[in-house]
Amino acid sequence: MATDASAEASETADAYDDLVERFERINGVQGAAGVLGWDQQVMMPEGGTPARSKQLSVLSSVSHEMLTDEETADLLDACEDLDLDDEQEALVREARREYERAASVPTDLVEEISETSTEALGAWEQARAEDDFEQFAPYLEKLVDLKRQYAEHIDPDRDAYEVLFEDYEPCLPLEQAEEILETLKETLVPMIDEIRASDADVTTDAFDDEFPEEEQEDLSRDVLTTLGYDWDRGRLDPSTHPFTSGNVYDCRVTTRYDESDPLGGLMATVHEFGHAFYNLGLPEEHFGTPLGESRDLSVHESQSRLWENHVGRSQAFWDLVTPKFVERFDTEASAREAFESANQVYEDNLIRVEADELTYHLHIVIRFEIEKALISGDLDVEDVPEVWNDKYEEYLGIRPETDTTGCLQDIHWSHGNFGYFPTYSLGSVMASQLFNAAEDDIKNIYGKVREGEFEALQAWLRENIHQHGSRYETNELVREATGEDFTADYFVNYVQSKYGDLYDLEESV
Repeated sequence: MATDASAEASETADAYDDLVERFERINGVQGAAGVLGWDQQVMMPEGGTPARSKQLSVLSSVSHEMLTDEETADLLDACEDLDLDDEQEALVREARREYERAASVPTDLVEEISETSTEALGAWEQARAEDDFEQFAPYLEKLVDLKRQYAEHIDPDRDAYEVLFEDYEPCLPLEQAEEILETLKETLVPMIDEIRASDADVTTDAFDDEFPEEEQEDLSRDVLTTLGYDWDRGRLDPSTHPFTSGNVYDCRVTTRYDESDPLGGLMATVHEFGHAFYNLGLPEEHFGTPLGESRDLSVHESQSRLWENHVGRSQAFWDLVTPKFVERFDTEASAREAFESANQVYEDNLIRVEADELTYHLHIVIRFEIEKALISGDLDVEDVPEVWNDKYEEYLGIRPETDTTGCLQDIHWSHGNFGYFPTYSLGSVMASQLFNAAEDDIKNIYGKVREGEFEALQAWLRENIHQHGSRYETNELVREATGEDFTADYFVNYVQSKYGDLYDLEESV
């Protein structure tokens, strides 16, 4: 009898290790799918889509079946009876969240979503190239329907968009996200109007020239090295839509080049560096487990926006980087002129990824409102181009003339990623709060940036964000890092101060 009890206790104690091993295997399958997805967007021949669609669909269904298997449920239940430390409890919490969400969705639906999104990506790329939304519309309509089904399986009693938002930000209520977006609208709309009415003499043409792609790539590689990108664990490639893919051992970035706009490519490179630097700083000892994953998209975006905006758009950064421009290109722009051009508020920009730091968030609001209406059924797919154009005219005073510069510019909906867009603005807000806390701890941080010394900022982010993986939920992580609740106050203060000074606004803080 005692022997049986001892064996049962031992079996239960092994449950945690077995759970970890199971999730490591699931992560291996998902990681393989990630590499295939990267290849599809970077190197795969155009004709490879049918085979890649099947390959990704199979991997998606295999990982889903492993995650939702009865053995996963049994291991999670067994772990509830164990005396776990805080980190172990966090891992089980994250594992259970993944399991319960996945177990609600039938495998055949997961497989269909994966296969449809792979086909939709190819359709989107062709529709975008040919400026023809109608080519993409049937795929978008099918993905909207599939994602409604997906949300209904998870929780039929809640708003479908709210359920989908949790795929990207499970730890922040949608209501909190909407409050932050509303604060941004209330702050930025009148500020942008005031900026457009300003007589301030701001340089806008420091990058008006031709900048060969080969030299832009060389500059991007130079800047990545200066920022501290680990080339032994990463690479840089061009893609239609800049993105980052990988893990703590292998994290790759992509960017895109426009020979008439070197700023767009460089800022995309710095932005993706922030994502990659986060992935490469996750706890190696927890690789392959839920604890070793990043803390969802708002936090991930806070890292990319911190490097892009608080570092990459600072005067100190342009003091550092302008000589690199002068060395490669036929330009005589000063560091101040480059800084002003990099921070100008555009009157006529239609493209989100090329937007300035302020109007960017109105681009996000437009996408948020449209995708929410699509999921709720208040907007038909065929009406997306017209509604998109109307909202651009209403919010930004400009109207797209083509689908390519309008509703086809982003890749997200071809992946079925409804609920993703708000995380961009949430990340920008979080970046301001985190950078403010880093400034308090790192004296003369911009002096260090000016000298190309990023070690102190890197160490601060490693200690306060990266090393924790998914141990803390989002609001708790922000409190741990800054000592305060997640708030939009620091973002508001930051943009009022920066753009108040740049455009001589009356209420500069």
